Amino acid sequence: MSVTYVMVERNNPLKPQEPKKFYAQAKASGEVTLKKLSKEIAQGSTTVSDTDVLAVLNDLTKLLSRHLSDGEIVRFGDFGAFQISLSSDGVESADKFNASHIRGGKITFRPGVDLRETLATLKYEKTK
Repeated sequence: MSVTYVMVERNNPLKPQEPKKFYAQAKASGEVTLKKLSKEIAQGSTTVSDTDVLAVLNDLTKLLSRHLSDGEIVRFGDFGAFQISLSSDGVESADKFNASHIRGGKITFRPGVDLRETLATLKYEKTK
C-alpha cells in the first residue's frame, strides 16, 4: 500500500511576493476508529475481548489527557512520547513575561524508533 498525495498550490509565507509553487499534500485513504483498533487487537489475542481492549484504550486516553494537563511527558515505550508545547508572544525581558503572553498550547507527538523507521520505507502515489 502507498501513501497517496495531491498537489496544492501555495504561497511561501516567508516570501509572499514570490510566485506560488506546487507542493505535495498527503491525502488520507480513510480512518480507523478506536473501536476497530480494539477489535483488531483482540483478534491477535485469544484471551482478551474487544470490549476489554476498548475499555483499556478509553482509560488510556483519559490518563494521557490527565498527565499532559499536569505538565508531564507521557512515554509509550517504543511507540513514542506525547507532551505539551506552547506558542507565545515575545517580550523584551524575562521579568516582563506573564501567562497572558501565551497564545496557546498543542500536543506534540515524537514517534519512537519503529514509527520513524516506517517513514523510511513509505511508498508514495499521486492521486487525481
